[in-house]
Amino acid sequence: MFGVCCFTVNLKHSNFKQSNVNDIITKSYYTIGEVSKMLDLPASLIRFWEKEIDILKPEKTEKGTRKFSLKDIQNLRLIHHLVKEKGFTLQGANEKLKNDSSLDANAQIIDSLKRVREFLQSVKSELK
Repeated sequence: MFGVCCFTVNLKHSNFKQSNVNDIITKSYYTIGEVSKMLDLPASLIRFWEKEIDILKPEKTEKGTRKFSLKDIQNLRLIHHLVKEKGFTLQGANEKLKNDSSLDANAQIIDSLKRVREFLQSVKSELK
């Protein structure tokens, strides 16, 4: 006899765009469409950043389809943080990414703090 295990996941307060990316990533490579949805960024912006930012170099198939690795996705998140949240120019972000090795750790801390904030805000709204 086989037992059946059931569990429920409450996605009501989850923020797929930024906070759960590391929890969801399980494949070796992702298409630009998948990355676009995952990070809530237009594919055209990802292609543009690929041309402008030196560290963003996804592999390409023989047909030219981009294959984004986990490191590429992390780099996109860092680029987004620098350009959209911190106000860096693309040239400034490019230099910062080349020269600052602690940037990845800082971005992970910021993501963790955002998740804590979202959780606390959801608790606050449920208490009202």
